Amino acid sequence: MSGTETVRVGNKGRIVLPAGMRQRRDWAEGTTLVAIETETGVLLAERSALETILREQLSGADVVASLLEERRRASAAEDDA
Repeated sequence: MSGTETVRVGNKGRIVLPAGMRQRRDWAEGTTLVAIETETGVLLAERSALETILREQLSGADVVASLLEERRRASAAEDDA
């Protein structure tokens, strides 16, 4: 990573990524990026990088247990309603 770059949001919500950044990432015109909103900001990534990002974020997490617990809470709330 080579540093921080400043970009501005245009009148139609568009942002222009600096040429150097696009070149370093090999992002040609038409490259599809995914915007991931987090509590601290927005991450732009290529679709191909999403698997790596998700694996890193979920490493050590028991996703199935978390989903089951979430569903149990939702079900209990529905029963109380």
